[in-house]
Amino acid sequence: MAIFKIDEIRNMNAEEIAEELRKLESELIRERGVVTAGGAPEKPGRIRDIRRTVARIKTVQTERRK
Repeated sequence: MAIFKIDEIRNMNAEEIAEELRKLESELIRERGVVTAGGAPEKPGRIRDIRRTVARIKTVQTERRK
């Protein structure tokens, strides 16, 4: 999964944004599951990056609704 910059997200259409959000949220659940099970994630900073990207996507969605 790619980590997007805010400009990249703004250049996507609504369907692409929704699809990327779905993918990122499922990846975040998977990564958190590994940590919860007591395992070590491959890339420890990945969870933080995913959370930030999800927040960026939700920000753009809110901007478009207004």
